[in-house]
Amino acid sequence: MIALVTGASRGIGKAIAIELAKDGYDLCIVGRDTVALEDVRKEISALDGAPVRVLPVAADLSKIESAAEIVRAAVEGLGGLDLLVNCAGLSHKGSFTTVSPEEWDRIFAVNARAPFFICQEALPHLKKSEKPMVINIASVVGFKGYIDQSVYASSKHALTGFTKVFAKEVQPFGIRVHLISPGGVATEMVRKMRPDIAPDELIQTEEIAEIIHFLVTRKGLGTIDQFYIRRFSGLAFD
Repeated sequence: MIALVTGASRGIGKAIAIELAKDGYDLCIVGRDTVALEDVRKEISALDGAPVRVLPVAADLSKIESAAEIVRAAVEGLGGLDLLVNCAGLSHKGSFTTVSPEEWDRIFAVNARAPFFICQEALPHLKKSEKPMVINIASVVGFKGYIDQSVYASSKHALTGFTKVFAKEVQPFGIRVHLISPGGVATEMVRKMRPDIAPDELIQTEEIAEIIHFLVTRKGLGTIDQFYIRRFSGLAFD
């Protein structure tokens, strides 16, 4: 089985990649930091158990051409695609009155546009898989509104809406689609956004990875009416 994970150089994406390696997936791990990606590759290669192939791909998902490039790299480098995990994301904190068009475009390019077109590029390859699956990592802010998170929340609302439609459109091909919307997770992003929350009160990245493990190892999950059951809110930012 072959998985493509974006945002895999740190945080939730890294934890997911490590968990998938334990489950026997060959991996294409995507991120902007080549050094961090190589560190993740080494960490996965050092895991006990059956060896898996790990292909690090450095990419800037704010660039529209990256969607096609990373899918092509995964398919050509590993031989196909069975699982896509869209985890890469950017945050922004500040009043909506101070947001510039450039900041808006940057956040939406990574959080909403990139997953949309990565899914589009991946679809022909997922159709060839015996167990195709897509997991999009959104956020509790995609369902609730929080002060000073207007752009981030808007982008996650967009990802949530797209995922619902995408799931219905690919259901005839047997592609299972899941949306995970965590609350506060102990990552660098959340620590910058909410430094007032103690780290031990936050969800750990490994807990999100455990949900991924549950989804990829269970049969019959992922029907359209299970989206909100699949949603994992955890600790909200109240």
